[in-house]
Amino acid sequence: MLKKTLLACALISLSGCQNTNDFKQETQNNMQTNTSPLTYPKTRKAAQVDNYFGHQVADPYRWLEDDMSAETAAWVSTQNKTTEDYLSQIPFRDQIKETLTKLMDYEKVGTPFTHGDYTYYFKNDGLQNQHVLYRKLADGSSEIFLDPNSFSEDGTTSLAGLSFSKDGSLVAYQISEGGSDWRKVIVLNTKTKEQIGETLVDVKFSGISWRGNTGFYYASYDKPTGSELSAKTDQHKLYFHDLAKPQSSDTLVFGGTAEQKHRYVGSDVTDDGRYLLVSAAISTSGNKLFIQDLNNPDGKLQAILAEDNSDTYLLESDGQWLYFVTNLDAPNKRVVKVNPQKPEPEHWQDFIAQTDHVLTASSAGGYIFAHYMVDAISAVKQYDMQGKLVRDIALPGAGSANGFTGNKEDKTIYYAFSNYNTPSTSFSFDVESGKSTVYQKPKINFNSDDYVSEQVFYTSKDGTKVPMLITHKKGLKRDGNNPTILYGYGGFNVSLTPYFSSTTAAWLEMGGVYAVANIRGGGEYGKNWHKAGTQLQKQNVFDDFISAAEYLIDENYASKRKLGVFGGSNGGLLVGAVMTQRPDLFQVALPAVGVLDMLRYHTFTSGAGWAYDYGTAEQSEQMFKYLKGYSPVHNVKAGVQYPATLVTTGDHDDRVVPAHSYKFAAELQEKQAGNNPTLIRIETNAGHGAGTPTSKIIDKYTDIFGFALHNMGVTKL
Repeated sequence: MLKKTLLACALISLSGCQNTNDFKQETQNNMQTNTSPLTYPKTRKAAQVDNYFGHQVADPYRWLEDDMSAETAAWVSTQNKTTEDYLSQIPFRDQIKETLTKLMDYEKVGTPFTHGDYTYYFKNDGLQNQHVLYRKLADGSSEIFLDPNSFSEDGTTSLAGLSFSKDGSLVAYQISEGGSDWRKVIVLNTKTKEQIGETLVDVKFSGISWRGNTGFYYASYDKPTGSELSAKTDQHKLYFHDLAKPQSSDTLVFGGTAEQKHRYVGSDVTDDGRYLLVSAAISTSGNKLFIQDLNNPDGKLQAILAEDNSDTYLLESDGQWLYFVTNLDAPNKRVVKVNPQKPEPEHWQDFIAQTDHVLTASSAGGYIFAHYMVDAISAVKQYDMQGKLVRDIALPGAGSANGFTGNKEDKTIYYAFSNYNTPSTSFSFDVESGKSTVYQKPKINFNSDDYVSEQVFYTSKDGTKVPMLITHKKGLKRDGNNPTILYGYGGFNVSLTPYFSSTTAAWLEMGGVYAVANIRGGGEYGKNWHKAGTQLQKQNVFDDFISAAEYLIDENYASKRKLGVFGGSNGGLLVGAVMTQRPDLFQVALPAVGVLDMLRYHTFTSGAGWAYDYGTAEQSEQMFKYLKGYSPVHNVKAGVQYPATLVTTGDHDDRVVPAHSYKFAAELQEKQAGNNPTLIRIETNAGHGAGTPTSKIIDKYTDIFGFALHNMGVTKL
């Protein structure tokens, strides 16, 4: 939401490849694995029963929610040992790790960005745990500005946010320890690299908005009592931090009263420093918007949008006008021009009108860049500040373009382009001529021409057409014998657009098929596509994913025996739901950091903020029954043979707490019929995923791919 906040997504995607041999596989339908029979640790059951609208629901593994107990810690340790004992028997595990290591071991350089007298960029020499922030000096040489690899010995402390003051003389950067969403904020003088003031602590879900060079706005919650990893946090507060004063003196700006209670609060300051914009939201969708004239000593926050029935944020300002991106009366979004003296919606003027395609927007060089998704593929248009179309920007191909951001004064800006089989390449862009030039191309041993990424449209259960991108080696024999991963998300208006990663490349290099379904609940076709996968329509998401799997089987990309499903967070819920609804359809299930207990998700950390998408069990009896009807934890049935399942989570995940995964794994281990393994891999000192060090990424995907291939009947690589 904050235009000037350079978050961790500024880091380039991991990419690169090394040729390996295709999988060698058995072809019998009754393939058996060669691992020893599994004996699962005994998980204690307790007599916990909850009452929902007169319905009794047992929750025998409630005790696993206590992340501070010695019993939970012992359970984690025992489960990890069981999983490691199983994975260590996979004969080609070391080969997969070697392949992943080779694929990641190349120089990765991000697109540059300019602040003040310096141009900054992220770089990773190859296998560094964290990307390093460099800057170019006047003589053309480069120096390290921030090296997150020095933040901790094991690489688990990461750079989690970066925001420069308007003149570039100051920078506030955030760090995350062990993957936690709780952050620290440190301010530096960019010229001397000396720290200014004290380190701020206990900051969560916050951008940084500078007010001149005197200080900045940030947001956080009161530190919860009990476990900071799982206790509920639901009143976000906006503060102003004066650099000359300690954090204890910070001014509360918004969120301190019952009337101002919101779960997500953010801010932005216009380029001229005159106006403060405050966004306040109860859920992950929709926000209220307020404005304050900072030049008026008696100025108060005034409502622009008093209701949270739209998503609206500041894109740009030029002194006289504000420019908002909004989906108010425009489900595919539009850009509007706003007079700050009359900021209410009835006075808004369309600057870039809504189209048939979903819009996101950026600004740089005195222009607005409109990014559209056309069936999840990027298209970019350039507009001047009068709203006139300057040009359609010619992109290198079909894929995802990210960037086109910068300062008003910049004449050269940058963007990156990639897709599932094309490593991320950086381009410089002349804002006046529209000329793109390759700026940085990765030097990796990967030939994109050996692969094809094809978009297909399949029909879901209710007749809805859904796009899916299928990537594989050229000349693939469609005989149903190809190890295939189907990936999805399906929620929170998140769009899955094509991008390159080394982990996906490893799967492709080894002969695998990688399919990504753009199912409902995402944002690929705007707000209506999102809403069609929320609350009492959530089953559409699962039906879309099941239909994608059926398409892959019907078209002989895979067979049931060769098909795995993979997703993380809300995508972990997706995997948990489809594997319990259609256990016959998949051979392997890989739910990662998943939301798996739909009756209690809203009781942990900021989970209540997800109610727009899910609803809650307390909302109504109808909603309770609907949630219970698909909640993965509550739909594991005794005597059913579920797919071979490897649940993955982190013990410090304070967004989707690991108790979701613990309880789901315990249910599966108790009730699984047949020989398919049901294991859980719990990364220690790790969170929801952001900032995960390279070494842990390699280890995790070695285990995920090894588990998947082994249970698909692969015998050697």
